[in-house]
Amino acid sequence: MKKIIVVATLAFAVGLFGKTCLYTVNEREYALVFMLGELRDVVKTPGLHFKIPAPLQNVVYLDKRILTIDAPVADLVQTSEKKNLMIDSFVKWRIADPRRYWVSFQGSEKAAEDRVSALLRDVLNQAVNRRTVNDITSRDRARAMADISESLQKRVEDLGIDIVDVRLKRVDFTPEISESVYRRMEAERKRVASEERSKGAAEAEKIKADADRQREVILAEAYRDAQAIKGAGDAKANETYAKAFGKDPEFAKFYRSLDAYRSSFKGQKDMMVLDPSSEFFDYFKESKTTTNK
Repeated sequence: MKKIIVVATLAFAVGLFGKTCLYTVNEREYALVFMLGELRDVVKTPGLHFKIPAPLQNVVYLDKRILTIDAPVADLVQTSEKKNLMIDSFVKWRIADPRRYWVSFQGSEKAAEDRVSALLRDVLNQAVNRRTVNDITSRDRARAMADISESLQKRVEDLGIDIVDVRLKRVDFTPEISESVYRRMEAERKRVASEERSKGAAEAEKIKADADRQREVILAEAYRDAQAIKGAGDAKANETYAKAFGKDPEFAKFYRSLDAYRSSFKGQKDMMVLDPSSEFFDYFKESKTTTNK
């Protein structure tokens, strides 16, 4: 019975010792060890660790993970053009130096978020004030976010905080300037459309001129070839006529005269004023003499 009591007492003592003198640190947190209220040690290594029993020493844990500050309300910021923008942003941050962080905020995450949010508004104002609306909304947006992140990091270095990233979730115009901005955007789009139409019209004229030039070249070449073929045909025809008519010149003369009569007296109302003794009527005269005989 005495042995059981001794074992139980020993187990209770060991358990009490373990509860008061041992503590664990996981990979997601830092452990701050205080000695009579004074910060003595910062434990960053996960595992089982030893401390003096309370109240001589106690342990406070801080989150090691990346935390997010998401502004509940968009900030009103003015650009270099004196235009007001509503900018909604968020910050990714973490505790880099637990000792400095504790000294700055006494371990209060809410106090740290409020301080970082205030510094972010100041840095955001400075970055946007140097840029135009176009820079913030499109052209220089990435560079602006990088500048904001770098400037904010310099502001929080002494606070034991590391800025992981800063992002602009949304950039809106205030209602009083939205209409003028939209009108300007519309005018810009119309200008671009007009330029594109002008380029298209110029290209169309160029294509049309080239097509007309090719058409003239094709017609000229076709006319040249046609004239060459026609000339060759006329030469062949004349050669054939010459050979045929050369066999009987008198018949050839007669045939040509008949062809001339046919062409001259084609219409019923055709009129010709000629000397009856002209050679044109030679075959008429011969025809008359033959009839009288």
